[in-house]
Amino acid sequence: MLNINRPHRLVLYCFIVAILVLQGIFVTTVAQTARDDFQIDTHLSASNYLAYPGPTQGALTPAPEGKHPFYISHYGRHGSRYLINPNEYNSPYEILKAADKAGKLTPLGQDVLRRVGMIRDEAAGRLGELTPLGALQHRQIAKRMYERFPEVFQGDVTIDARSTIVIRCILSMENALQQLLLLNPKLNILHDASNHDMWYMNLTDKALFAQRQNFETEKAYVSFVDRHRDYLRAMSALFNDRDYMEKNVDAWQLNNYLFKLASNLQSSELHKKITLYDLFTDDEIYSNWKIANARWYIEYGACPLNGGMQPYSQRNLLRTIIQQADSCIRLQRPGATLRFGHETMVLPLTCLLELDNFGLKTDNLEKLENKGWLNYKVFPMAANIQFIFYRRDFSDKDVLVKVLLNENETTLPVETDCAPYYHWSDVRQYYLEKLSSFIS
Repeated sequence: MLNINRPHRLVLYCFIVAILVLQGIFVTTVAQTARDDFQIDTHLSASNYLAYPGPTQGALTPAPEGKHPFYISHYGRHGSRYLINPNEYNSPYEILKAADKAGKLTPLGQDVLRRVGMIRDEAAGRLGELTPLGALQHRQIAKRMYERFPEVFQGDVTIDARSTIVIRCILSMENALQQLLLLNPKLNILHDASNHDMWYMNLTDKALFAQRQNFETEKAYVSFVDRHRDYLRAMSALFNDRDYMEKNVDAWQLNNYLFKLASNLQSSELHKKITLYDLFTDDEIYSNWKIANARWYIEYGACPLNGGMQPYSQRNLLRTIIQQADSCIRLQRPGATLRFGHETMVLPLTCLLELDNFGLKTDNLEKLENKGWLNYKVFPMAANIQFIFYRRDFSDKDVLVKVLLNENETTLPVETDCAPYYHWSDVRQYYLEKLSSFIS
């Protein structure tokens, strides 16, 4: 029997455990697919309509010895909302209502018409507005932020909060701030929502956005959709006359309307009473998500088909985060900077930061899922990115940072000797060099 003394046995044990853990992570990463995730929770197929699931990670990794959180920089999406476009409620209702009047709906079709009518009525006059669940999500996120990093919120520190000028974002901000004040009434709260900040809070770069679609990109996407769309069975089940459906109904468009309603229903109070997911098989749910995932990648990811530059739509936001962090680090008690906006900022910012594997560059849309580019991991309702800064005390110049995506620790494309913590000087240099490489 091999004779190994106790210290070496401990080292060997730790080495073996580390290898087994890494193997487990590798196997899980390779084996886990969107299909698997949807079997566990169908709601994940909703893409950006996913109601915030909360952090999946339990205890966070302890900071290196002596380091404490002292500043948080955050950008979050508004909470759960109603759909924005009135056609998304009215069109499927009118299509089914016309078919019912003509006597062309099956009993299932008639019941779907009833459910769509309920959804439409609930959202009347509330297009794009925050739902009660959306308000709750931001209160819960703020509470967890306070409880996870209490050192940041001690005493009368300043919380500087900014929102885009959209009401659902403003109300999301106010719900978060109310929760923080309940936990510490001494906080000095600054909050604003102004066009003054839209240049970085919600940049509209027409020249960059115009590059999203070109012949090669559209050809690849149309081909992808043709390979994966799966809707005729579900839509045919609503009509008792196939000839009527083919002549009077755009079945693919109706599928898209109904799947969007099914997806967003989880954000409303009606989700306790009805569902629309029962219209779709597991395969149909998967195909609807897969097509949406590809579209989001093309429009906001580093897709080489259209030049791979779309994440740079958030260059002003990232540069502002860096500059404000540099300024706050010079303060003894900087508190937190909270920003509230939209998923169309959170997703490209995640890709620009290259968090986990979301900086992926591939011209093969079929590879997105296997490479881990799963949109529901990034931008559910109330999605958020948190930069948590650590140091020993005010004199400590070796500031560390870790980044949370939806309150879960992430990896950055920067070398570190203390993951998931990174030296701010290295992180800052990496991203400033990346931003400087962008030519508009």
